[in-house]
Amino acid sequence: MADPVVVEMANKLAEECLAVQNEIGNDRLFMEVGDVLGASSQTLEEAFLTAIRTRMANDQGRRFLAQKIKAHRAAQATE
Repeated sequence: MADPVVVEMANKLAEECLAVQNEIGNDRLFMEVGDVLGASSQTLEEAFLTAIRTRMANDQGRRFLAQKIKAHRAAQATE
């Protein structure tokens, strides 16, 4: 398990990276940031990539659920 300070830094950087990624439209920016981090600290790189991937997975899960409920409600409305 990574040091709590490293995890906190990784979480903050992940939030910032995702915001920039969304603004500039580059959905792989996090990989570039990971490469930069890995050149200096493999520990921070791993914590960052974990933070990014969990946030991206969470977002995908939420989009999936939103699509499911939208389809369900549309089907209910046509009955």
